[in-house]
Amino acid sequence: MNHILSDRINNLATSQTLAMAALARELKAQGKDIISLSLGEPDFNTPDFIKEAVKKAVDENYSTYSPVEGYLELREAISRKFKRDNGLEYKPTQIVVSTGAKQSLYNIAQVMLNDGDEVILPAPYWVSYFEIVKLSGGVPVEVPTSVETDFKITPEQLEAAITPKTKMMWFSSPCNPSGSVYSREELTALAKVLEKHPNIYVVADEIYEHINFSGTFCSIGSIPGMLEKTITVNGVAKAFAMTGYRIGYIGAPEFIAKACTKIQGQVTSGANSVAQRATITAVDADPSVLNHMVQAFHTRRDLVVGLLKEIPGVKINVPEGAFYVFPDVSSFFGKTLRGTEIKDANDVSMYLLAEANVATVTGDAFGNPNCIRFSYATSDDILKEALRRIKEALTA
Repeated sequence: MNHILSDRINNLATSQTLAMAALARELKAQGKDIISLSLGEPDFNTPDFIKEAVKKAVDENYSTYSPVEGYLELREAISRKFKRDNGLEYKPTQIVVSTGAKQSLYNIAQVMLNDGDEVILPAPYWVSYFEIVKLSGGVPVEVPTSVETDFKITPEQLEAAITPKTKMMWFSSPCNPSGSVYSREELTALAKVLEKHPNIYVVADEIYEHINFSGTFCSIGSIPGMLEKTITVNGVAKAFAMTGYRIGYIGAPEFIAKACTKIQGQVTSGANSVAQRATITAVDADPSVLNHMVQAFHTRRDLVVGLLKEIPGVKINVPEGAFYVFPDVSSFFGKTLRGTEIKDANDVSMYLLAEANVATVTGDAFGNPNCIRFSYATSDDILKEALRRIKEALTA
């Protein structure tokens, strides 16, 4: 029946992270002992002080439509957060609250891209960047990196990727899927390239900013000359364990913020009113309230990296943020494991699901065909068992 559907949807790829998670759930329902390391979702509960804010919002009857761009009190709180945590000066009129950071990104693409506009994507990139850009008429331009460079692009690579059609660059730091964190020095070097191209705008996805083990964090918008051409995307899903609340937001030049409000007004209108009230409490909180979660992720990172290093043929770096590892498994390509021919990363991922009962995501989904992604947002015991199974399957 695909011929009845639009070319737009027929040309749209399914999110491979969601597809693998769905497959893992299906196999679990069949009684298989599946360990799913495929979805990027904290295994912590939302902090109690935020839950109390939810209850208060319900009791105070925040049950009506909210302003399209978000409650003013929330946008004021986000403005304070940007200044406190990131050194960014965004007025409330430059902030738009959406139903998750994914909608924030979609809004940006819809209001910024015309057919044929090129968007530079340092690879690996978050799985939905490519399809959102394509769906909006843009042309994704992948810039490859590798485990040897900690999956970061260089200024020379950025300069080489720019053409007269380049409209934007999208990247995340800390990065999903690699966990890489760009330093101020590295971002300053990229900014110097972008200074020569005043018509190129940057989307800086900072959803994992607080899950950062490097000790410092830099927003590219805080570098002199970059605020006017940067759209900073953030939200409360990851650091505050609020994935189901579906609240994301942007800070942007005012004309872009107004455009995002305009399109949102025709698509979803304002985000959930109770979730917005809870988000005021979250972004006003001192980030130190998250230390226990960040420390747990740090410990798990060290555990997983250490266990992966023990598997012959797996090449791994030490990610500095988020809750993912992105090992290079290309040494297994061309081999046969337990009767299964391994041609690429997708084969490795499917082999591990079939033989180790562990769900991962192929690096193809993120623009890197040599790697697979593991989420370590689960308990130490589950991670140890998952890596035991993976080691056994890959050393067969």
